Amino acid sequence: MKTSLLSLLAALLLFGLQVHAQEVQPLERIAAVVDEDVILQSELDRAVANVLAQYEGRSDQLPPREILERQVLERLVLVRLQTARAAQMGVRVSDAEVDGAVGMIAQQNGFTPDQLRQQLAADGLSFDEFRNSLREELMIQRLRQRFAQTRIVVSDAEVDAALENQAGGRQYQLAHILVALPDGATPEQIATAEQKIEGVKGLIDRGEMAFAAAAVRYSDSPNALEGGDLGWRSLDEIPTAFAGAIQSLQPGQIIGPMRGPSGFQLLQLVDVRDAEGPGTVTQYQARHILIRSGGDVSDDQARARAATLRARIEGGADFAELAQEHSDDTVSRERGGDLGWFTIDQFGPDFGAQVAGLEDGAVSEPFKTQAGWHVVQRLGSRQTAASDDNRRAQVREAIGQRKLEDEWNRFLREIRGEAFVDVRNAAAPASGG
Repeated sequence: MKTSLLSLLAALLLFGLQVHAQEVQPLERIAAVVDEDVILQSELDRAVANVLAQYEGRSDQLPPREILERQVLERLVLVRLQTARAAQMGVRVSDAEVDGAVGMIAQQNGFTPDQLRQQLAADGLSFDEFRNSLREELMIQRLRQRFAQTRIVVSDAEVDAALENQAGGRQYQLAHILVALPDGATPEQIATAEQKIEGVKGLIDRGEMAFAAAAVRYSDSPNALEGGDLGWRSLDEIPTAFAGAIQSLQPGQIIGPMRGPSGFQLLQLVDVRDAEGPGTVTQYQARHILIRSGGDVSDDQARARAATLRARIEGGADFAELAQEHSDDTVSRERGGDLGWFTIDQFGPDFGAQVAGLEDGAVSEPFKTQAGWHVVQRLGSRQTAASDDNRRAQVREAIGQRKLEDEWNRFLREIRGEAFVDVRNAAAPASGG
């Protein structure tokens, strides 16, 4: 199986494929009750088995079994709470949209959807469960998007200040370890957490444990099982409390412990690289066919039409001619669907992500945006000088992402604290709610 598919499966399956309360068999043991839903012991066992499979040959990097079970169960609880909140807010993901996501994943890994199904079966994974996990992932993504739209504001003054202080287009790969504190922590809880984070730092400083291994074993962060990896970030995407110190570090060095809103943290600079500078921007050239739903055309019918047109293109039909005959985009239709050169976010994040994920000349599987169902062909990409508006948009996006991460983590703590969680599994911590 290709690396990108393995990464996706790790993300979707690390925490087990979801089995909801109405599917509970009478004799099946319950690991935890989450509001009106449950997490089954079999689901937790499957999730832990998935983690162990990911760490095959490196099991010494994992915490003891009871701690691992507690970490995985907490992740399962958070997934359950997020999908429940998404459903309460009216977030829906149709079967057709799941089909589109399956098609995109298959295409990115050089498979047809049928070949992806076969590969999953060969790996002992149920295609239906895979689809269910995909649906939940899409629901969480949409919940996060709504959250960003309603809670994240970046002022012009913040953009001006960031542009003034911009530091040469560098990016920093970071990792962290979190020892969490509850809201309203007592002095005893604060002292215990501080002692723990100092002990973890001591292990790392003495060379007794690598930072990533310590994150897996000791961190309370949701990304603990990924070694605390925070990915690559520009300076504007790093919290202000850390940004200044990060610039003076060498790869491998650590700052902290520092106390933040979530608890005590250690932050490691893993690597540094030169990024696309603020004076340049990536542009893409593509053409597309848009099929809208509504009126007499259902969403499933629109997707089916888009799939048929893609099949004709794969069979040798001329893309431009099909766009002229069938596309509902009246602006690009007369140009054979040609959209010209555009930046990744010009037509929305969903469309941009699809184009960025294609190779030049490749044709996408049908995918859905707010406009309707698309089939897109990427024709080329280039680096070009960014206009002042583009530079400001890049900085605004970076600041927004940093704010979103902080606010989202706070939101997750809120919904976790408000929830009724009754843990039945002996290895897990005491119930909350």
